[in-house]
Amino acid sequence: MRAATIVEVPSAEQTPGHTPARVLQIVEHPDLVPSAGELLIRVCAAGLNNADRMQILGFYPAPPGSPPDIPGLELAGQVIGVGTDVFRFKVGDKVMAVVGGGALAELAVVHERTAMPVPATMSWEAAGGFPEAFTTAHDALVTQCALTSGERVCVHGAAGGVGVAAVQIAASMGATVVATVRDPAIRPMVEGLAPGRITAVNPANFTEHGPFDVILELVGASNLAANIASLNLGGRISIIGVGGGGSKTEIDLLALMGRRATIHGSTLRSRPLEQKADAARRVETQVLPHIRSGLVSVPVIAAFSLDEVVQAYERFSAGAKFGKIVVTM
Repeated sequence: MRAATIVEVPSAEQTPGHTPARVLQIVEHPDLVPSAGELLIRVCAAGLNNADRMQILGFYPAPPGSPPDIPGLELAGQVIGVGTDVFRFKVGDKVMAVVGGGALAELAVVHERTAMPVPATMSWEAAGGFPEAFTTAHDALVTQCALTSGERVCVHGAAGGVGVAAVQIAASMGATVVATVRDPAIRPMVEGLAPGRITAVNPANFTEHGPFDVILELVGASNLAANIASLNLGGRISIIGVGGGGSKTEIDLLALMGRRATIHGSTLRSRPLEQKADAARRVETQVLPHIRSGLVSVPVIAAFSLDEVVQAYERFSAGAKFGKIVVTM
């Protein structure tokens, strides 16, 4: 099988201790064989995520059991083989899943308990960009923060993949959503995901639109003091990204105590099978019906072929995007 592979390339500077550059190349790998409980998937599309970019740079290694040199955390494709003790899916089924790595390849193996069916109304591109973004958003908002109808939510960095998932999940639950978006041109697109339920604002002025019951933090530490100051009593903050605002800050514990607030932190990639399976079932039962009805969608800004994977990550890193960038096989 062909796969986008992280390869170390020696630099022209052959000085002692010099770290080789890490680049993506398309490399042939042996075809995969499913083990007990696993599905062999012919991948049709895979979404790009910031964790992939960090792995390529050498800062976020794959968890044990996942390919160390093939990035990609989410995929959609067709089952072409099954291992023993597989009971739910069969050859020919269309599935999508979060994986620890290895999605950017022609073949992948997925434990059937973490797989979800692809709705008939969904394109391969949309399905490839769905699992990681929507599972991460649902886990943070619903499982961790216990979001309920009628609450007020702020989603920071709402134009990216997890952001567009989060604002739609919150709106579909009957919450009122404030979405911070730096690019004024993208704000109407974010509001259009759920007209009348989402207000897209300048990040510098988000506190004017509070107080909030739940805040989803995708930017980082630079927002934390203002987040706490804009919480309702009993408010919850879920931190699932630090890409734009750093990871270290000081907070006023008295302010946190005074609001009887809670701060959650989470990652999805390294969780054990039981927890990933639980997250998948929650998304399957609570979000996929909205995909089928058209209430929730996966905006795909661009699709690249596997041979164009380097260009795909260049577009991803350029920012100013609305929704997902995917690679098709």
